[in-house]
Amino acid sequence: MPKGIEGSNPSLTAINSVNQRKQATHMKEPVRVTVTGAAGQISYALLFRIAAGEMLGKDQPVILQLLEITPALDALAGTVMEIEDCAFPLVAGIEQTDDPDTAFGGADYCLLVGARPRGPGMERKDLLKANAKIFSAQGAAIDRQASRGVKVLVVGNPANTNCLIASRNAPNLDPSRFTAMTRLDHNRAVAMLAAQTGSHSTVVDGMIIWGNHSATQYPDIHHCRIDSRPAVELVEHEWVERRFIPEVQQRGAAIIKARGLSSAASAANAAIAHMRDWALGSAGRIVSMGVCGDGSYGIEKGLVYSFPVICENGGYRIVQDLAINDFSRAMMTATENELRQERDDIADLL
Repeated sequence: MPKGIEGSNPSLTAINSVNQRKQATHMKEPVRVTVTGAAGQISYALLFRIAAGEMLGKDQPVILQLLEITPALDALAGTVMEIEDCAFPLVAGIEQTDDPDTAFGGADYCLLVGARPRGPGMERKDLLKANAKIFSAQGAAIDRQASRGVKVLVVGNPANTNCLIASRNAPNLDPSRFTAMTRLDHNRAVAMLAAQTGSHSTVVDGMIIWGNHSATQYPDIHHCRIDSRPAVELVEHEWVERRFIPEVQQRGAAIIKARGLSSAASAANAAIAHMRDWALGSAGRIVSMGVCGDGSYGIEKGLVYSFPVICENGGYRIVQDLAINDFSRAMMTATENELRQERDDIADLL
């Protein structure tokens, strides 16, 4: 067999493959990614995609720092075994713990997935208070232990107010480091509008989710374009008001009714997209993120409210000067009022 022909020698091919993998995984220093509720449904759909480079890029090694409550550590160990068995080239280490200070140590990215679910007969106010204890402790641990440039995404519901709690308990970090996930609502709205107009989701641009990740959220198509055409010209207002808005608002409940479980894979997908855009940029596209309000659009400063943002240079900025009609203003105010009430219900814990 002729010498010098790559691929003619299986051992040489294997060595070259290993060297290429080493070069690829050492392009950057590993970053630390903390995921809470790491043994849960959403995290099971999330962790393997982070490990494969779908969130931070195919050249970014990660150290996974996984937090769970003590009774779930055995289940978490099983998930970790599976991650190990995938032999992901980008995984530079995995840590499992029930200690928040350990989990958030040096963290560059935090995905706060774990939250207390709503139990039978539990009022929303009770749910808020139960989660306030969790997210206040996690916010304080992030404040003590995480990187000063950390990016925090709150997934666990009620996400906006949980995000507010975590941020308020991290006084040494800029509130802009904390965001809440409304990307799942954004994606749902894009998909529904695309289906209604016979379009593909990739040609829908400018969708906005305003407000709370709840049944008061406002999916707004007034600034949306479909294949460069204004969306409001392609659909009837009656359909928007009677079908589109309520179905996007209630989509999570519809999924629970259909499958007996809450959204998991779609929530994980949205979390990946949210963090990827925040870290790597949204290429000039508008995306929806729950962020600490700065007074834009007359929304009370300090509320964690979903705005249209553009992500660039590792940060985000709220898109300004969009025209707001009377219908939109009423919807935006309704969801703002709910967020005010949620904040007031747990004011003693902020």
